[in-house]
Amino acid sequence: MLKNWTNIFIYHIKNNKFFTALNVLGLSIGIAGLIFAILYWNEEHSYDQWNPQKDKIYTIMSDLGGGNVWAVTSTIPAPILKATTSYVDDYCFIRTNYSKETIQYKGKIELFDKIFTAQSSFFSFFPFEFVRGDAKSAIHDRNSIAISEETASRLFKDENPMGKQVRYAEQIFVVRGVYRLSEKSSAMPSAVTTVIEDDLEKDRESWGLSYGLMLKLKKQSDSTAVVKKLNEIFVQENYKKQAKSEGLSLEAFIKRYGEPLKMRLLPLTAARLHQGNTPFPEGNSNLIFLQILMGLSILILLLSIANYINLATANAIKRAKEVGVRKVVGATKLQIIIQFVFETILITLFSVLLALVIVELSLPFYNSLLNKNLIIIGTQFYLQLVLIFVLVVFVSGVFPAIYISNFEPLKVLKGNFSRSKSGVWFRNAMLVLQFAIATFFIIGSFIVYQQVNFMAAKDLGFNGSQVIDISFKAKKGRGQFERYKTIQQELQKINGVETVSTASFSIGSMENSWSGLHYKTNPEVITQQMGIDFGMLDLLGIQILKGRDLTDKFASDTISNVLLNETAAKTLQEKDPLDKIVNLSEGNYKVVGIVKDFNYFGLENKIGPMIFFHLKTEKWAQKDIHTIAVKISPKEMPQTIDAIGKFWKTKVDSEYPFEYTFVDKNFARSYKKYQNQSQLFSLLNAIVILIAVFGLFALASFSMERRLREIAIRKTLGAETNVLLKNLSKQYVVFCLIGFMIGIIPAYLLLQKWLEDFAFRIDIPLLPFFVALVSLLFLTLTIVLAKAYQVTKIDILKYLKYE
Repeated sequence: MLKNWTNIFIYHIKNNKFFTALNVLGLSIGIAGLIFAILYWNEEHSYDQWNPQKDKIYTIMSDLGGGNVWAVTSTIPAPILKATTSYVDDYCFIRTNYSKETIQYKGKIELFDKIFTAQSSFFSFFPFEFVRGDAKSAIHDRNSIAISEETASRLFKDENPMGKQVRYAEQIFVVRGVYRLSEKSSAMPSAVTTVIEDDLEKDRESWGLSYGLMLKLKKQSDSTAVVKKLNEIFVQENYKKQAKSEGLSLEAFIKRYGEPLKMRLLPLTAARLHQGNTPFPEGNSNLIFLQILMGLSILILLLSIANYINLATANAIKRAKEVGVRKVVGATKLQIIIQFVFETILITLFSVLLALVIVELSLPFYNSLLNKNLIIIGTQFYLQLVLIFVLVVFVSGVFPAIYISNFEPLKVLKGNFSRSKSGVWFRNAMLVLQFAIATFFIIGSFIVYQQVNFMAAKDLGFNGSQVIDISFKAKKGRGQFERYKTIQQELQKINGVETVSTASFSIGSMENSWSGLHYKTNPEVITQQMGIDFGMLDLLGIQILKGRDLTDKFASDTISNVLLNETAAKTLQEKDPLDKIVNLSEGNYKVVGIVKDFNYFGLENKIGPMIFFHLKTEKWAQKDIHTIAVKISPKEMPQTIDAIGKFWKTKVDSEYPFEYTFVDKNFARSYKKYQNQSQLFSLLNAIVILIAVFGLFALASFSMERRLREIAIRKTLGAETNVLLKNLSKQYVVFCLIGFMIGIIPAYLLLQKWLEDFAFRIDIPLLPFFVALVSLLFLTLTIVLAKAYQVTKIDILKYLKYE
């Protein structure tokens, strides 16, 4: 029986090559789209799933005000935490970002961008497999370093690294362990040290937001009690003591400085998909985009299935007599259903294989858009693929099989095929659905494209086109600011260098420092601290709206004078904020200028309050110089950069590579992901339109082939071709308009939701809706009229000889 069904299937493939190709291609495109989304989904959800302690590990998040801004760092000092939290089995302070440094071994210098520092308990939170040494002794003291297998291979080749001395951050470390990074993790460092212990000792009494803090709870159910305890610690050990030192009651202190920070615990299992500031160095995923991509991929697959059903029912007319004959010779309805489901299984199998080929060939392009390294491997993926196969077969195979099995043998064999309206509404509904989804994608891709263009063209408040940021590494025992001043003088002697300055921040990076800004009795405002050298704002083209810039003409500009940006100035609630005295970090400062707001973190974030002061004003700011900004003449720019590089390697740092980035390009990376999303949306849009063309062609073919006898009669009675074309196409125009009206509602609502992620965004215009309508009407009329014109040229006698 299977052999007979297979022979029939092959026969129909040979006689319906075009329809079969459309079936396979349509399904394979839909399945391929879902496979891409599943690979991405699996990748992002696989982080930390290997960790046996994952359900008990949390990281502390601190509310910086209003419940909207969460810092990934903790204010709780280590000694106080250890003495007062009985719910905690273990804890580990970490730096939340990697360091990019060189590691040296016997004169060989290798640059690594994932060097991590944490307390010695780190490997109990991330129990990586150790191929040499063990987790307990790998970083048990200040001079120990643990390295990954890849790092060991780069530094030592085939040599045993255990006990070997390496030079890192101008210090000697001994390799005590080599670990393997085989699974995705929120922290995947090239090397781990306990350098953080020195900083923790210095800040043992500090309540600043300086470190990440992981907790391992004794019981998962203790998380609520831990949060409550942490909040109590902050009030008792910090707020009450500060209030007492200022001679204020707790209530008066809160009124003056604002509510105490609130803590919350973020589970390790949710860290990767957390929206907002990321608590771990590997960063977080864009959960909303991930969900949107999965939803759109499922929609495209449903569209492909609907298209398959349309094509299958359209092609069923040609097999009506076959079904009639089989029923006459004794075939049951169930046997016919099973036969056509079997054919669907073969079609779907071919489609899945083609989809895998499409995915394999397109994966490099897809990875470049998502900045990922996805591969087709893993048991979980294949189980999901089998599930997709079963669902596609069930949904796309059952309806056409039932429809075909209901053909009436007597009418079919007499040549008077039934014109029952059974299934007509379902097919038309699927066509309307295709139009609605196509409407959504056309409008969506247009608006995403406009938003990305808006971000690219917006005035950012600074000009970084000729400015490079040079990576400036600290040297032990030498003042960073003093080194910079010497380098500044030498750089300005190089031909083509216009200006040299520096700051404790770098536009386009995530470097930032926050503190509470006080003015009179106003509530405390969390403000970004921006340490600058003279000329830095002018170098970046940032305007001074009121007052003046900081200058070396006034000695007080390095002691007590500051600038505020527009947003910070508004918080003072003063008509003229110049010459007003504000309090920052328990120091009083005079406002001498107002800086025009500029974008620092990217256009998806609002511009926050900023305070600018000279680097000498705060000692910590001088240590936080990580880059030197150089403005270069546009003439002979490559030669100027080459000269700077040679000077840097010979006079500044011979060990660390000369690295620089253009400020405007560095900032552009902050919305590069949205450019990639726009391209991906456009690609999905093209796929949807392609599948919609298949579906429209299928239903038009199905409908018009059922009306061939009607058309023959009309032509016999003298109907003109243009009248027939109008009559045959008008219902599709109606379907197009209905689908358009349905599609614009979710398009508007979902895109409005997507735009809410941007502090600076476009308003949804009418143009995308007009473009979508015109595009769909053009597509519909082109396909339908072409098919209608074809059927108006039929041989009349062929369809009327039995009448």
